[in-house]
Amino acid sequence: MPKSKRAKVVHLTKTGQKGRDLKATLYANIQSCATTYPYIYVLAVENMRNNHLKDVRAHFKTDSRLFFGKTKVMALALGRTASDAPFPGTHGLSPLVSGSVGLLFTSRPPSSVLAFFSSFTPASFARAGNKATRAFIIPAGPVYSTAGEVPEEDDVPVAANIEPNLRALGVPTRLVKGKVVLELQDESMDEGEGGERRGYVVCKEGEELSSRQTTILKTFGVAMAEFRVWVRTYWEARTGEVVVVDGASASEEVEMDVDEVEE
Repeated sequence: MPKSKRAKVVHLTKTGQKGRDLKATLYANIQSCATTYPYIYVLAVENMRNNHLKDVRAHFKTDSRLFFGKTKVMALALGRTASDAPFPGTHGLSPLVSGSVGLLFTSRPPSSVLAFFSSFTPASFARAGNKATRAFIIPAGPVYSTAGEVPEEDDVPVAANIEPNLRALGVPTRLVKGKVVLELQDESMDEGEGGERRGYVVCKEGEELSSRQTTILKTFGVAMAEFRVWVRTYWEARTGEVVVVDGASASEEVEMDVDEVEE
């Protein structure tokens, strides 16, 4: 019986061309930019979000280039030693190119770049593993779109088609005359003054959030994370010196979800 053409063996050594091309492009672009721009900044990122990263790119679009990719490739492009650095001193950045970091090539001085990133901290929805910055409770009774975050007169009830999703996430809701209502139960209910039950406890301050909890928080528009960027260090072409910025450490345990090469 002839072999099926569908049952082909694909050797892994034949699948990496695209990856090699991306690395080669990243390497070449970084080496080119190192000889073009007067400043290189190593940026550490916490709570990476593509939509906020686009805002950063837009801010620096006119006179800069921003790269996120394989850190080993970026470090290699900057040079491991003085002899293979594309420009004097850039090899001094390589030891700090690790973890969730990117490279910013720009003509803007440190005062401008540091000021921008210190003020750019947009709120983001938390992901599983993040710590809850505060407690969040869904009040008992009719469920509103912000779950009590704003006064009822300024809020609107949640849509009826959301109720099955809330129930599937463990929130004790049901439909009453077309409205989503939170039922009182003994479990996961918070008690107010005098023992009066207030509602369903989604999370408590400092608690490590699960994917179920983060989905509930997102449903009610509750953001408990911040997109933050720190300047770890920077290099100046005029002097060839590398300056380490105090307090420029960010979480390196955040899995990045950006493309491997700049834009």
